[in-house]
Amino acid sequence: MNPKYEAAFKPFTFRSGVEIKNRITMAPMTNTAAHENGEVSDEEVAYYQERAGGVGTVITACTYVTRNGKGFPGEFGADSDSLIPSLRRVATAIQEKGSKAILQIFHGGRMCPPEELLDRQPIAPSAVAAERDDAVVPREMTADEIDEMIKAFGEATRRAIEAGYDGVEIHGANTYLIQQFFSSHSNRRTDKWGGTLEKRMSFPLAVVDAVKKAVSDHATKPFLIGYRLSPEERENPGINMEDTLQLVDKLADQDLDYLHISVGGFWNGSIRDDNDQTSRVVMIHERVGDRVPVMGVGMLQTPDEVMKAFETGVPLIALGRELIMEPQWVQKVQAGEEDKIRTTLSKKDQKELAISDKMWEYYTGIPGWLPIV
Repeated sequence: MNPKYEAAFKPFTFRSGVEIKNRITMAPMTNTAAHENGEVSDEEVAYYQERAGGVGTVITACTYVTRNGKGFPGEFGADSDSLIPSLRRVATAIQEKGSKAILQIFHGGRMCPPEELLDRQPIAPSAVAAERDDAVVPREMTADEIDEMIKAFGEATRRAIEAGYDGVEIHGANTYLIQQFFSSHSNRRTDKWGGTLEKRMSFPLAVVDAVKKAVSDHATKPFLIGYRLSPEERENPGINMEDTLQLVDKLADQDLDYLHISVGGFWNGSIRDDNDQTSRVVMIHERVGDRVPVMGVGMLQTPDEVMKAFETGVPLIALGRELIMEPQWVQKVQAGEEDKIRTTLSKKDQKELAISDKMWEYYTGIPGWLPIV
C-alpha cells in the first residue's frame, strides 16, 4: 500500500467500545431487493457479502421500524420478531467477511409511497405535504401514535441486538420521519412535539433515548449507536444550518458513537445559500467533533480524494456509489492497485458485482447517479 493512504487504515474505537479495523465505511444505500414480507432475499445477502471484508463497517439500507413506515419497494423490515432471522442473515454475511454490521433503522413518514402502505395513508407530524411532485397530504399523528413510534425504534434496536448486529444507525436524515419532526416545514404542531426549535428536537432526542435504553437493557457486548442527519432543507420554512448546529450540540451530549452527515458531496456548501460554500461536514465537525466523531460522505471517489477529506480532521468516511461499482475498493488500495479500481458500472459486470436485476433497474434508473457504460 502507498504509505500516503495509511491513515485511512488505522483502527478506530468508538465510545461504546466497538473497535473497527479501518476508518472506511460502506454507506447505507437503498437496493430494493427484499421480499414483500420484509425478509431479505438471497440476492441482497450476496450483495452485502460481496462488499464486506475490506471496509471496517457496513451500514445496511434503511429498515422500517413499523410497517406503515415502509419508504421503498423491496425494503427489508425490522418491525417484527418474526424478521429477526432475516436480519441475522445480513449481519452474519457482513461479519463473516470481517466487517462490523450496523442496521439502519427508519420510518419514512410523509415520504412513504402510498402504494407501499397497507392503508395507503402516509403519516407525519402534521398534515403538510412535501414540496414534491405528486406528494400526498399525510395524516397527522396522534400523541399516542408518537409514543408508540418512539417505542418502535427501541424495539427495532432490540431486534438488531438479538440478530447479532454491532450497532444501529438512527436515520434522522433525507426528509424522513425523524427529520420531519425537526423541520419547521413538516412539523406545525402546537403540542409538546412542535412549535419552538427545542420542541421540534423532542422527537429525535426521544428516539435516541429509546434506542439507548434498548441497548442498556439487552446488549451483552459493546453495541454502537450512530445518528444520521441532513444539515439543511431547501424548503422555506425548513431546516437551516443554525437549527442544525443547535441540534448537533444536543446530540453531542447523548453519548452517541458518531454523527453521519448526509450530503450530496463532502465539500458541498449550503443548499439554501449559493454564496455559502463552507463544507457542511467540516462545519459540523468543527462544532462538535471534539465531543462526538463525525462521519463524512459524498462524491469521494479516489483514494486521494478520501485522504484529502481525512485531512480536515473528520475521523470516519463512508463510501456509497464507489462500492457499488467496485466492491474491492479498499482491498485494491491496500494492495497498491488503486489504478485497477472500477470507476464505471457496466452491464457485463453485473453478475460479478452481485447486483440483482432489481438493484440494477433501481441504480440505473436514477439519472446521473452512476456512470453507466
